Amino acid sequence: MTPRVKSVVPQKHYKLLLTFTNAEQRVYDCSGLLSFGVFQELRDEHYFNRAMVADGTVVWPHEQDICPDTLYLESASLSLEGT
Repeated sequence: MTPRVKSVVPQKHYKLLLTFTNAEQRVYDCSGLLSFGVFQELRDEHYFNRAMVADGTVVWPHEQDICPDTLYLESASLSLEGT
């Protein structure tokens, strides 16, 4: 089982700084989701910045969420960011 999200900090350019239950910090880029259905609302940066953790994943007030496995498997390790 992949680790679950422990904390989230929204970043510029629709990225999320995630800390997982295994203490890893990773960055997930949400920009690829912004043209799909319920995720279009995340284009509003103020709304995007309202991301929070619930039940081990990232959620927004209008019930958007991203699978915690996706967040872990498709995110970049902080040590790899910028390389």
